[in-house]
Amino acid sequence: MRSMLPALMTLFAAVSAAAPEVVPAVDLKRYAGRWHEIARLPNRFQRDCAGDVTATYALRPDGKIAVLNECRAADGRTKSARGTARIASKGGPNTKLKVSFFWPFSGDYWIIGLDPDYRWALVGGPGRDYLWILSREPSMDEDLYGRVVDLAERRGYDVSRLLKTSRS
Repeated sequence: MRSMLPALMTLFAAVSAAAPEVVPAVDLKRYAGRWHEIARLPNRFQRDCAGDVTATYALRPDGKIAVLNECRAADGRTKSARGTARIASKGGPNTKLKVSFFWPFSGDYWIIGLDPDYRWALVGGPGRDYLWILSREPSMDEDLYGRVVDLAERRGYDVSRLLKTSRS
């Protein structure tokens, strides 16, 4: 049994380090539009956002996606950031995107959960350091919220750190 312990520990480390599963495919035309942030893991680029966070996506003629992120700052002003998203790999699923707000830097945007009717989405990254729960509506029923959080936990995210987004 002792000789198996290192092998089991290595296997556990490999499984826990594997990238989260993504949705197999997304209809980007249906995904486009405005999404409301319901909750997120804390991150440095949203530290000035006090609430009312939205992300709006629009398909461009070149196949890329225009991104507009907006939020209400603590002083009540609206903050915004414009960026561009693209499919991360020509051979990969279109649910793994790269988003850039200033060239040449980009971040991963992986759709790891999606309602069949595109009413909510769960978005994260391969390192599990970013996570967003998004909804087409400004609020989400608590039962549904719990199911989406459970999905995030099954995907290996630390949901104990989730911050619910406030609305004015």
